Amino acid sequence: MSQPSAASTVERNDVKHRYEILVDGKRAGLTAYRDRGEQRVFFHTEVDDAFAGQGLASRLVKEALTDVRESDKRIVPVCPYVAKFLNTHEEFADITDPVTPEVLHWLDTELG
Repeated sequence: MSQPSAASTVERNDVKHRYEILVDGKRAGLTAYRDRGEQRVFFHTEVDDAFAGQGLASRLVKEALTDVRESDKRIVPVCPYVAKFLNTHEEFADITDPVTPEVLHWLDTELG
């Protein structure tokens, strides 16, 4: 796997409830969330096919989870990619909550 572009940046877009990774100013991917009290529930991550194989999803999720920690929130990994990432990045275990039926019901209601 090649290294992410040096011109890539990750930004939190609160209006759209997502973190975006930009490459040369163009959105290359996103990880979407909704806040449930002190929890940030991640439910979808994607990277555009044109940017696949560059490690962008991993960088995006790592920076998003780091921001969650800095925001004094907790992670709920509904998104399979975020859940898989957390399996190999134990440094976030102390701020990760399990996915429960209550969270899934809340998310369904939230997303309509």
